[in-house]
Amino acid sequence: MIAPIISKLRAGKRLSGDDALLLYQEADLDVLGQLADEIRRRLHPEPIVTYVIDRNINYTNICISGCKFCAYYCAPGDISGYVLSREELAEKLEETKSLGGTQILLQGGLHPDLPLTFYEEMLSFIKDGFAIHCHAFSPPEIVHFSKISGLSVKEVLVRLIKAGLASIPGGGAEILTDRVRKQISPRKATTDEWLNVMETAHELGIKTTATMMYGHVERLEERIEHLLRLRDLQDRTGGFTAFIAWPFQPQNTALDVRPSTGQEYLRLLSIARIVLDNFPNLQASWVTQGPKVAQIALFFGANDFGSTMIEENVVAAAGVSHRLSEAEIRRIVTGAGFEPRQRLMDYTLVGESGEHLQ
Repeated sequence: MIAPIISKLRAGKRLSGDDALLLYQEADLDVLGQLADEIRRRLHPEPIVTYVIDRNINYTNICISGCKFCAYYCAPGDISGYVLSREELAEKLEETKSLGGTQILLQGGLHPDLPLTFYEEMLSFIKDGFAIHCHAFSPPEIVHFSKISGLSVKEVLVRLIKAGLASIPGGGAEILTDRVRKQISPRKATTDEWLNVMETAHELGIKTTATMMYGHVERLEERIEHLLRLRDLQDRTGGFTAFIAWPFQPQNTALDVRPSTGQEYLRLLSIARIVLDNFPNLQASWVTQGPKVAQIALFFGANDFGSTMIEENVVAAAGVSHRLSEAEIRRIVTGAGFEPRQRLMDYTLVGESGEHLQ
């Protein structure tokens, strides 16, 4: 049944949602991997695997969203809640720079009391004092800023860009269907709101990434729908630089489900590479999968090894604590037969980074 779909794919034709779902359900893992690898090598004929040196900075863990999948947030008034001081932020930025970092990933909870000016001033503090790319504020945060300020998403983005916002991470996508979102994050941005933030950002000249967190309450059909919604938006704007998928980590959360396996991850990664024919890059998730599966992912569609993750808190709060230095990433990539190259957010390659090896 899948032979005509494979022939269609190898002829360079785009798969429909029905084609993609059937291939996802019926194809053996080695077949999916081979197809994804063919596409990856067609898009990236040079044997290069990229990575970025950056740090995840969570400026607050106080959040009113109450997502069932999150083990990191604190409700307002919780004694464990925090908002980073400027001194703490500066210390993290200085350390990141000393380790050769070129960007920070700045995200936080949906704090009920911080005004839009707080975020503008934080960006200005980073822009004025540190020469580093600010990859900040996922779509649910932008939607939250819009609601607390009474401004449109576009007005919020214009102000943040002026203050120093350089690009936007794809967090908060989870699964882009409202049936799923109503179950796991009912107080967070809807599917259309998430997509609207990204489309507006792209129209303003801001590049973004896209993500998927799978393996909780969604159906396979909804995973494919998620990919198609991203593909459709990319057709219109071309503003996504990369796609990153990772499995839900159930430990310490309100959702009781079986953790996804490495094999399931490789299947999802492969079908994403096949469906997202207009996405230039796919990132391996070593943070959730560990280095060995991430290395294998380089043969299942991934061409990017992601970040050194100088700091990571959200996944760690769910009991997963993989850590890799730049030197280790380079060894893993080289061991798979590829050339490791440091990149910037827009996938521009930078000079060999041996001087930054830690």
